[in-house]
Amino acid sequence: MTSLHSGLLSRHRKVMPSWLALYYDEPLELVDGEGRHVRDENGTRYLDFFGGILTTSTGYNVPEVVDAIREQAGKMLHTSTLYLIRPMIELAERIAELSTIPDAKVFFVSSGTEAVETALMLSCSARASNQVLALRNSYHGRSFTAMSVTGNRSWSSSSLSPLNVSYVQSGNQLRSPFGPLTEKEFIDACVRDLRDVIETTTSGDVACMIAEPIQGVGGFVVPPDGFFRAMKEVLDEYGILYISDEVQTGWGRTGEHFWGFQAHDILPDLMTFAKGLGNGLAIGGVVGRPHLVDSVRANSVSTFGGNPLSSAGALANLEYIISHDLQANALRVGNFMRDQLQARAGAFGVVAEIRGKGLMVGIELVEPGTLTPSPKAAQAVLEGCRMGGLLVGKGGLHNNVMRIAPPMSVTIDEATTAVEVLTSVLYDVDQALQGQELKTRSFA
Repeated sequence: MTSLHSGLLSRHRKVMPSWLALYYDEPLELVDGEGRHVRDENGTRYLDFFGGILTTSTGYNVPEVVDAIREQAGKMLHTSTLYLIRPMIELAERIAELSTIPDAKVFFVSSGTEAVETALMLSCSARASNQVLALRNSYHGRSFTAMSVTGNRSWSSSSLSPLNVSYVQSGNQLRSPFGPLTEKEFIDACVRDLRDVIETTTSGDVACMIAEPIQGVGGFVVPPDGFFRAMKEVLDEYGILYISDEVQTGWGRTGEHFWGFQAHDILPDLMTFAKGLGNGLAIGGVVGRPHLVDSVRANSVSTFGGNPLSSAGALANLEYIISHDLQANALRVGNFMRDQLQARAGAFGVVAEIRGKGLMVGIELVEPGTLTPSPKAAQAVLEGCRMGGLLVGKGGLHNNVMRIAPPMSVTIDEATTAVEVLTSVLYDVDQALQGQELKTRSFA
């Protein structure tokens, strides 16, 4: 580590919270990027397959997006929602149409966490209840309320909550007690569990259930198609609203659909979004049924949500995603990556499962020959990939899942390179955990 970089890390630790996570034994400072590649402060070039936690959706330095931001920055950065904002209205019109929710209305905020806060506020206000259903192993944000519907112990620092939350099955067949069942039997068992949770742990007037179509921080857990349709049939019986948290799954990243909920042939009452919409700009929001979005009974504004700069940049980014059909590219390249990883690494004892949809690929790592989670293996893979010029992410309840999520403009050639690096590193880690001699590199 250079003395200059060491000094920056020391300064970071002095003024930033101790709980603010940093990747790698020697943390990186990323200073430049183009396409799917980034450079650190020393000029080292990496292929980025985590995209700022699924945020860099179209890539780095995309001219159409950069030009829109530059043009808007030269005119007006900020006004607040007390004034009409043309790019915000244009972006809301586009999102309302794409949401497929009839007569949808949109409210913009600055992050996914704030989007979840807003969706919960709208649901609880409309239903006059603070009872909420959430999924086990879920993650919905770092704020007080968003944390209270996060069913992942690693990300919940307090049991205190403004909500009364009951947790239901997540659709994780690998880890669920219902996992050995057939897919249909598994869904039926989870639905019975949902009904039992409503009947035994709530007073009946539940406001909503919030769910990620694919659990992001939870390790790219993919429930069977139709899982949420079966769950929603029970919710509808009780008048419980359904919130689809699309912060990570939105904008075509799953490949098969533009929104994650569409794999289940349902329509949510409210939907949250953020991350990939802005390609790095701070923007998020809620789109939903008009009577729910209009249900706030007090005056309200948003100082930063939908500001001219973020709206103009997000609108250009969204049009780029659609005009370049990045959803189709996500499906094509994502399928290629999973097939290649399954063929090359699926037999490694350290790999329990390779899963995902589109450009959300998860690799769950375990102690070879068992289902015991191996966070040690995940850390070794993270560091090994970096040494191979590839940046990936981690997640899962036990921090043992590799999360692969490049910008949706990624090419087959770039995916091939990533698969080669991943396969080599996974082989090394597999050999190390089985006590065999490493062929290429070692891990402490």
